Amino acid sequence: MEPKYNVTITTDGSCLGNPGPGGYAAILRCGDKVKEVAGYEPESTNNRMELLAVLQAVLLLKTPCNITIRSDATYFLDNFKRLDQFEASGWKTKTGKTIASAALWKQLNALRKKHKFQLVKVAAHSGDPDNERCDALAKKQIRENFILFQEVE
Repeated sequence: MEPKYNVTITTDGSCLGNPGPGGYAAILRCGDKVKEVAGYEPESTNNRMELLAVLQAVLLLKTPCNITIRSDATYFLDNFKRLDQFEASGWKTKTGKTIASAALWKQLNALRKKHKFQLVKVAAHSGDPDNERCDALAKKQIRENFILFQEVE
């Protein structure tokens, strides 16, 4: 099925420590429609949060789309281009270890069969409104949830 919509997704992830409590956020734009998504994990890494931001945003799309991913995460941008290699290697590194966040990469790889992707590198903290908003949303998730998590213990 040919993609029906053009969607731009801007993402960011953040951690308090690395590893540590993590937050992610994404802004999806399609025409004049805008949706924000954000989440939290009590123990994560910055790279995992960057990847999770993309995955959670793409999972919201129910029909095939032309997706432009705008990210400041070199980790995500470089490894997305290697998904065919990862799959061919059985999701293993050259030393035979399972790649980090393999389950998330596998989900994203499966979504490549449904959607068409274009990647755009965004300079971090350079005044890009959506990048700055995602950064703020991801950090807000950490602040709100980490504090709550600490109060419950």
